[in-house]
Amino acid sequence: MTEIVMDQTPPILQGPSDKERKYDRQLRLWAASGQAALESANILLVNSGAGTVGVETLKNLILPGIGRFVIHDNALVDEADLGVNFFLDDTCYGKPRAQCLASLLGELNPEVDGDWSPKTKNDSLGSLLKQSPLFTAIMYTYPINHVELETLEQYSKEHKTPLIAIHSTGFYSYFTFRLPGTFPIVDTHPDETATTDLRLLSPWPELVEFANTMTKDIDSLDNFEHGHLPYVVILLHYLNKWKATHNGTYPSTYKEKMEFRQLVRDAARTDNPEGGEENFDEAAAAVLKTVAPFSLPSGLKEVFEYEHKDPIQERSTFWIIADAVKAFYTKHGSLPLPGNVPDMKAQSKVYVQLQNIYKAKARKDAAEVLQTAQAIAGTGREMDPAEVDLFCKNAAFVKLINVEGGGDTAPLGNKERLQQVLRQEMANDQVAEMTLQPMSLFPIYLALRGLAHCGNASSDKTQIVEAVQSLLSDNLSSEEYGDLNEKLGNVAEDLARAEYGELHNISALTGGMVAQEMIKIITKQYIPIDNTCVFDGIRSRTQVFHV
Repeated sequence: MTEIVMDQTPPILQGPSDKERKYDRQLRLWAASGQAALESANILLVNSGAGTVGVETLKNLILPGIGRFVIHDNALVDEADLGVNFFLDDTCYGKPRAQCLASLLGELNPEVDGDWSPKTKNDSLGSLLKQSPLFTAIMYTYPINHVELETLEQYSKEHKTPLIAIHSTGFYSYFTFRLPGTFPIVDTHPDETATTDLRLLSPWPELVEFANTMTKDIDSLDNFEHGHLPYVVILLHYLNKWKATHNGTYPSTYKEKMEFRQLVRDAARTDNPEGGEENFDEAAAAVLKTVAPFSLPSGLKEVFEYEHKDPIQERSTFWIIADAVKAFYTKHGSLPLPGNVPDMKAQSKVYVQLQNIYKAKARKDAAEVLQTAQAIAGTGREMDPAEVDLFCKNAAFVKLINVEGGGDTAPLGNKERLQQVLRQEMANDQVAEMTLQPMSLFPIYLALRGLAHCGNASSDKTQIVEAVQSLLSDNLSSEEYGDLNEKLGNVAEDLARAEYGELHNISALTGGMVAQEMIKIITKQYIPIDNTCVFDGIRSRTQVFHV
C-alpha cells in the first residue's frame, strides 16, 4: 500500500501582482510591452486659454499610468476656471493654475510623478525644456503665445518629439499630431481572421506530405476519420484534383471558385448519422478567402517603395528589418509565414501536428529574415530576434504614418496642402448634397485655425473669415471663396454663441480621443490618426484629414 505523506507542502501558486490587477484591462489591449512604454513616458502639457481640454487629455494618460507629466501654465485660477474646469475648486482661487492642476491630477494615480511650471517669474518654457528630462511627447492648447509655439517647434525638430495641437471652442474641437518624420507601426493589432495565411496555392514540402498522408485513402476512411479531416487538408487534396483536370492551374475566376466549392461540397458524406460533415462545410466556406493568389498589401508596398531622406532613419531597426523582409519577398515571391492556424474541426492530435507544421515554417522564415537583417546591420550590431519575429508575423499589416509630413504647425508652404484638401472636400460636398450625405467638417477646422490666429476674445465673424483667407492665400476663385465664406460664417456664429470659450463636456470627450491616439503613438501599437481629427459636437460627428 502506498504511504501517503501528509506533511508535504504544496507549491505556492503566484497570483497576479498588485500592478497587474490594477492595470488588468489595459494589459489585455497593449500587453506588458505597451505598459512599459507608457510607464517610461514623460509628457509635457503647455496649457493656455481655458485649458480644460489639455487637462482632460492628461487625465486620460495619468489613469493608465504614464511615468511622468509636467504642466506649464502661466495663468492664475480665476472664477471662469472654477466654472469650466473639473480639476479646480474654490481653494485654488488666485493660485497658479499649473500647481493646482498638477496636485489634483496627481491624486488620480499616485504611481505617476507630476510637476508644474513656472514656479518663479524667471521660469520660462525654454528653461523648462532645457532642465527637464527628454519629453516623450508634447501637447499644447490654443490659443498659444507665438514665441512659446516657436520654442516647442524647435524642441520637437531637434529631439524628434511628437507635437500635439489641441483646440476646443464651443461645440467644436480638433487636434493635430505632428510626428517627427515618417512613423512606422508594426504591431497594428489586425483582426485574427485577417492574419490567416494558409498558403494553399504554394504549400511547402512538409505541408504537402502531411496532407497527402491523411488523404491517401480518403474514400476508404471510416466516417469518424473522414469527418475529422482538417479543412486545410481537404482543400489541398481537392486542389490537386482540380489541377489534374484543368491543365495544372488553380481556380482563379469567381466562376471557377464556385465550381471548386461545389466540388468540395459534393465530396461530403451525407449517409452518416449527422447527415453531413462540418469539416467539409468549413472547407467550402473557406474557398473564396483562402484559394487566392498572393498580392503585396498596399501598406507594405508603401514601406518597400519608401525613399529615405534621413540617413539616420534608414539605419533604424525598423528599416533594416523591412529591407530584410523585402529581400525575402524578392527571393520567394511571398512574405514570411505568420504561422497561426485558425480553429477547425479535427482530432486534437492532428490539429496539433498541423499547428506545428505551420509554426516550424514560420520559425524557418523568421530565421532567414533575421540572418538577412543581421547581414544588413553589419558586425557590432545585434538584431533582436523578437523584433524580427513580430515584424514577420505582422508584415502584411505594417503601416506608415505621416509619410508626407504636414501638421497644424507646418510652415507657410503648407498652404498648398490646405487648398488641395479644401477643394477635394468642397467637391465631395456637392455629391453629398445630392445624395443627402453629411457635409464635410473641414470648414470647422479652418474656422478654429482662423480663431487661433486672430485671438479668441476679440474675434468676430469677419475676423475669422479674413484669418482663414490669409491661411489659404489668394489662389482660390471668388466662387470657391463664396461657398466657403458662407460655411465659415455659420461656424463662426456657433463659436460666438459659446463666447469663444470651452464647454467641459466637449473638451472631456476630445481629451479622451487625444489620449487614445497618444497612447497609440507612445506604445507604437494600433494605427493612430493621420494626422488631424475634427469633432462636431452639434452633430456628433468626427472626420479625419491629412493637412
